[in-house]
Amino acid sequence: MWGWFIDNSVWILILASVLVVLLLFFNDRIRKFISRVEPDKWQKRLWGNISAIFWIIEGIAIVVMVMAFFALALAREGTRALGVPDMVKEWFLAHGLTIVIIMVVGIVLWIILKRTVSPLVRRVMSRPRRGESREGLTKRAHTLEGVFLGIGRIVIILLVIFMILSEIDIAIGPILAGFGVAGIAVGFGAQYLIRDLIAGVFILMENQYRVGDVVKVADVLGLVEEINLRKTVLRDLDGIVHHVPNGEIRVASNYTRHFARVNLNISVAYGTDLDFAIEVINRVCQEMAEEEKWNKVIKSVPQVLRVDSLGDSGIDIKILGDVKPLEQWNVMGQLRLRIKNEFDKVGIEIPWPHTKVFFGNKPGD
Repeated sequence: MWGWFIDNSVWILILASVLVVLLLFFNDRIRKFISRVEPDKWQKRLWGNISAIFWIIEGIAIVVMVMAFFALALAREGTRALGVPDMVKEWFLAHGLTIVIIMVVGIVLWIILKRTVSPLVRRVMSRPRRGESREGLTKRAHTLEGVFLGIGRIVIILLVIFMILSEIDIAIGPILAGFGVAGIAVGFGAQYLIRDLIAGVFILMENQYRVGDVVKVADVLGLVEEINLRKTVLRDLDGIVHHVPNGEIRVASNYTRHFARVNLNISVAYGTDLDFAIEVINRVCQEMAEEEKWNKVIKSVPQVLRVDSLGDSGIDIKILGDVKPLEQWNVMGQLRLRIKNEFDKVGIEIPWPHTKVFFGNKPGD
């Protein structure tokens, strides 16, 4: 068996490496596929242990990689004697068990982190904050969970790697020193990365925006799909995904923080009785706010604020009102529809651009 393993060590090493890479980069897609294939009644049971399953598979693949590398080294030296199994057994008893224990501890730490970060963050976020809604606290909790789990996973992987290297008598000091020298060498090239990381820390600390908010950053407007220390991922109305480095963000405009506002202009013709038009608009807004569907999202009934401007073709009437975050566009669209229908019923004209031409006569002659 060991001879076959040595003979095929190259292919085993390649396959194990590919498996680890696939698990690291495609684990989210694999989880989604499993959740679609499995019946609903099994999803809850499976989902709770799926992270541990991935870690176990990754750990086995890494162990196989180490053994394949060791076997490849033996094959290159031409060591095929009967003493090889005894040597491998001796090495495994001296170092292999410790390496396996280190990997198991890493898996346990990840499971503990996975199961404690979410409840801890949610408990902290459940404390009432001035002006913050329950939905906003939930968004912030999800955002912080993703960041903390990502950082925790990196830290655990690095600790496991360094402990394994130390166990197999590979000096860690020169490696860290090499990283330090390399860091100095690429420091100027990595200044933008450091800037992104620092900006990401402040974005999370100051709670500027969360996953699920609609924001405008670096002249890009869209829904926040992901935040980490390096970048912010936005998806706009066209479905285009934008990756914005945090260091490029000078001004962050959050359209969905605490509450949103209906800010709508309705134009009427110059011959319209403005008092009557304002009465109709306020009545439409009040009727809409009293409906059960819209009462849940409207925080203050939209009302006419003022006559906003005297335009080229009509008079603009401004409407303002507060609604729940992300609902301002739905409310404004529904108000436009209802106001247009009501204007048609009562005979109020909504103007369109037009030009009057006079041939030699003054207006009014």
